Amino acid sequence: MFGVTTSDDYRPVTWMGRYPVDVTTLLVGAHIVAAVLIALLFATGHAIASFLQFDSVAVLSAGQVWRLFTYALVHSPNGLLWFAVEMYMLFVFGREVERFIGRRAYIALYLILLLAPSAMLTVWGLSQPCMLTGSPALHFGIFVAFVTIYPNVDLFLRIPAKWVALILAGIYTLQLLAYHAWSELAVVWISIGAAFLFIELRGAGPELAWLKRVKNFRRKPRLHVVQKSSARRVVEPEDVYASVDPILDKIAKSGIGSLTQSERRALDRARARLLNKDSD
Repeated sequence: MFGVTTSDDYRPVTWMGRYPVDVTTLLVGAHIVAAVLIALLFATGHAIASFLQFDSVAVLSAGQVWRLFTYALVHSPNGLLWFAVEMYMLFVFGREVERFIGRRAYIALYLILLLAPSAMLTVWGLSQPCMLTGSPALHFGIFVAFVTIYPNVDLFLRIPAKWVALILAGIYTLQLLAYHAWSELAVVWISIGAAFLFIELRGAGPELAWLKRVKNFRRKPRLHVVQKSSARRVVEPEDVYASVDPILDKIAKSGIGSLTQSERRALDRARARLLNKDSD
């Protein structure tokens, strides 16, 4: 078990012996089972995938609304190698996101990333038929959520996570632009934007100056009372970074879920002090 928490929202769903089973583990298992079943049915000549993939015509004309959800479970047998890489990334990065924001918020994020593309393509389908299968954009959104929380964590070849995400997003975009795949490109960037904003609006991502101004916007009163400043001096540590270095080291080694409540409060206080200094 990782760390000490006081809320069940940050605990595993269940346990298999000594191994925790969280929502991410269940999602990976569901996708693997679906991929195996579709591959076996494909080998026997069944076309079940055609009834599960998203098709805007079927949704709008026949009312087959299950396609808004089931498209993500349709994994082509020709791409099972990349599917394995996708599941590994979901397992590694999804668990860290779940531990940081909690189970309920993580489920909400996953549902948003699942439904936002299909809802957009349903509207797009009013003018042009659209189809969608698989979950690469959905799980790339989970990776973007991880990067939003930990932008400076070293990943592949010791490259910071934020640069890895930008490189992958750039490659993804150029590939779709080359083939004029406009609807797929829209799906990718809706997933990226939804993941980033979800984490940012929960206060877990990097501070955005314009978003902070929008949140804190208030109409200034014409008259206000000026309170007498207190003579008490607030003593702050000279080096804010030094005060949180042990906590950051612990996050790097064991993940955000390993922090105790007191360590989380200390990290929040240090972050608030840094933001106040930047605004000054």
